[in-house]
Amino acid sequence: MKMWSGRFRQPLDPEFERWQRSFDFDRRLLAYELEASSAYARALKEAGVLSSAELIEILDGLEKIGARAKDDPAFLDDQEAEDIHHFVEKQLVALIGNTGLKLHSGRSRNEQIATDLRLYARASIEQLRKQIADLLEVFVDRAEQAGNAAMPAYTHLQRAEPVLVAHWLLVYFEMLLRDAGRLQDCAHRLNVCPLGCGAVAGTTLPLDRALLAKILGFDTPAANSMDVTSDRDFALEFVNDLSLLALHLSRWAEEMILFSTQEYGFVRLPEAYSTGSSAMPQKKNADLLELTRAKAARVLANAVALQTTVKGLPLAYNKDLQETQEPLFQSVEIMLSLLPMASGWMRSMEFDFETMQKGAQHGFMNSFAAATYLVCKGVPFRTAHEQIGKAVQLCLEQGCELENLPLEQLRKLNSSFDQDFYSSLKLSAVLAIHDVPGGTEPGRVRQAIAVAKQKIELLREVSHARA
Repeated sequence: MKMWSGRFRQPLDPEFERWQRSFDFDRRLLAYELEASSAYARALKEAGVLSSAELIEILDGLEKIGARAKDDPAFLDDQEAEDIHHFVEKQLVALIGNTGLKLHSGRSRNEQIATDLRLYARASIEQLRKQIADLLEVFVDRAEQAGNAAMPAYTHLQRAEPVLVAHWLLVYFEMLLRDAGRLQDCAHRLNVCPLGCGAVAGTTLPLDRALLAKILGFDTPAANSMDVTSDRDFALEFVNDLSLLALHLSRWAEEMILFSTQEYGFVRLPEAYSTGSSAMPQKKNADLLELTRAKAARVLANAVALQTTVKGLPLAYNKDLQETQEPLFQSVEIMLSLLPMASGWMRSMEFDFETMQKGAQHGFMNSFAAATYLVCKGVPFRTAHEQIGKAVQLCLEQGCELENLPLEQLRKLNSSFDQDFYSSLKLSAVLAIHDVPGGTEPGRVRQAIAVAKQKIELLREVSHARA
């Protein structure tokens, strides 16, 4: 029997009935539906709607439904259940009889799905933050292992200045740490309890909504019944946050793909996360990285789909909101599967430090340091910039690097050049002049690694506290 069938005299068109069901995907919410229903049953008991015996009977029935679902996955292959709420009510009545029908007293599926999705999102955020912490730890470990190894940094995909490999790896640490912070903010905003808001105007029973919120770990009851039953801001925010996380992983994947090519040669692909070609025996393809880029596109598309779905909806609940579930579920599941893969890849990959080091010392990577040398001699930067540019042009004509230009040629450009110019061009000196917070000077990078470790510990502590 449908939860709404009393008003109707004609059966649903069979094709429409199958088409409009959400149970095929919202069955993922079973654990949260059972948790919310148990809390609601306790509130009904406090309101005098249920007796103590009826409460025990309902709680026992809900527990049995959860246990059976764990033991028998086929239990969820229900072709009649319209949605997860219908499924639980149907199974509860089958277990305990008409007492199960009392559970829906004063309640609406509008508030149920709003509650279940918040519980799902909150739990998923904690899982994701833990996985992000794992990946952050890998980046920091690899940065620490890299020591003082250097590499070229790029702007416009052209070699710019040398940096420590560790400094480059910590870029991804910063990106992912921001992602973890955004997810934490999202969890804070979504943590209001819809139960007791009914379909649109609030329940008609004297329920203790503060008790419901407390039992379920929400910070507070939702302030407006119309808002919370039609609100999917939390889902949009969550998936938008995931789209940024996916975007950052896609940028990481693209850079690792580039750096693993023979043209760069900085990175060796781990065989455990690569495949070969069915035609070309020599190939080792960066499949994990390529799939990361593609899966990021799906999460970005889901963020757009969610916004488009809700952009024109009048208040309050509309069936359109059912279509916000699959983009949410898919985005979460993509990221939960992707983050451990990224961690495994980063643990397994190898750097070619020799090639990276060579790249950091050729192609006029010390030009900015050369201009800085003149600035320290009192030459205005714009003048120094022009004169080092002319020195580079001389090198191109003579087929050499700045450190190979004779001093007499340099002094024709500026009399401030002296013998100490050559020592200022050495890689260690070029790195050392970036001695500011956030710079690539080795001591600063070691400090950044130490701070990064502390931030990971804090992230884990906060996640543990929320759990």
